[in-house]
Amino acid sequence: MRRQLYEVQRAMRARREAALKRGVIAVLDIGTSKVSCLVLQFVPADDDVDSFDGRATLTQGAFRVIGASNTRSRGVAFGEIASMEECERAIRTAIQAAQKMASLRVDHVIVSFSGGKPRSYGCTGETEVEHGAVAERDIGHVLAACEIPDYGQDREALHALPVNFCLDNRTGLTDPRGQIGKSLAVDMHLLTIGSTPLRNVLHCIRRCDLELAGVVVAPYASGLASLVEDEQELGAACIDVGGGVTGISVFVRRQMIYADSVRMGGVHVTSDICQGLQVSMQDAERLKTMHGGLIATGLDDREMIELPSILGDWDQDRRQISRAELIGVMRPRVEEILEEVSARLDASGFEYLPSQRIVLTGGSAQIPGLESVASHVLGRQCRVGKPLRVQGLPQSATGSAFSTAVGLAMHVSHPQDECWDFEMPADRQGARRVSRALRWFKENW
Repeated sequence: MRRQLYEVQRAMRARREAALKRGVIAVLDIGTSKVSCLVLQFVPADDDVDSFDGRATLTQGAFRVIGASNTRSRGVAFGEIASMEECERAIRTAIQAAQKMASLRVDHVIVSFSGGKPRSYGCTGETEVEHGAVAERDIGHVLAACEIPDYGQDREALHALPVNFCLDNRTGLTDPRGQIGKSLAVDMHLLTIGSTPLRNVLHCIRRCDLELAGVVVAPYASGLASLVEDEQELGAACIDVGGGVTGISVFVRRQMIYADSVRMGGVHVTSDICQGLQVSMQDAERLKTMHGGLIATGLDDREMIELPSILGDWDQDRRQISRAELIGVMRPRVEEILEEVSARLDASGFEYLPSQRIVLTGGSAQIPGLESVASHVLGRQCRVGKPLRVQGLPQSATGSAFSTAVGLAMHVSHPQDECWDFEMPADRQGARRVSRALRWFKENW
């Protein structure tokens, strides 16, 4: 890989480390329907015990949420920025509300977004261990030896995760450092996204006077928050049904091995209700939230719902539909989304994992009956997952709609090693080509 790719990511990691030393960092989830912000305070390992010199010691991984906010997203479509000014206003609103709750200012932020059409590649590399025991330098050598595919001029590498090491035919190693061996091999998961959507997000963050400390794809963060340890270990897929995009991430051995997205979500279900029942988008969203569902029973034929008038003339334009009719409008779109998800999972090799649990999360995962419909369409056991409990998180932010934001917090507290966390060997620079590194960062930051 070219040195530039490392420099970009290492610069962001340096900002993250600086923020962690100060003890405060913010995470920001930019979605199609909402923008969420959490302010994290990294607390001492034991609140009651101070170090020998009287000062509390901060340890990475121990944090609490001291500020939380979410606001309606503006200027975002399909998880990508459509109007810079509108999106900037929404981000500023979320950040300021979280800062007010935390009673402090935040300078560094880690961002996730669901656009950019993520694409996964499997890369392999092999090298000889230099001095008997595997050292940091050997890890850098083997990662530099990975063959990088030509992923095109219009895409950028965002994650490069070593998911499996093999040392002298012993495979399944997550961290071979310190072990004795001669030949070291690695399987790496390279994730790329579209460069234009990514540039727009980072430019918007810059306009908000914030320092960027990292970028994470939303399906990755959602999986970290929604999958329990056994699911991450044995194999599971996280389906994040958001507003404009449905994200897909596959985990095994606690590593993400695949990510993708379907450019449909809850907004499209709302749009179908709007067009099918001739109501406004606001009223369609209310109908979906208050009365929506996916499985009709006999009772739903008799349960009548008053439709609001488009013209506001209640006396002249009174209409009623049964809940079964509303379900009939919603279900085809949800099935279409799930069929697209099924095709993506088949392409990922999901069926070969030891376990094939599917976890549904995201705001639209709360539609009644989704669990049953998903199990039928995907042909596997499904459950609706909520994010794991985080200290200080408000009760209003514990639902599945906040999985990505909570996953970002967990990513900050327990970051997984990526390719650029290791020193690039000087003798391997330029040995393997990357189509184009993140040149925009060097020019704009």
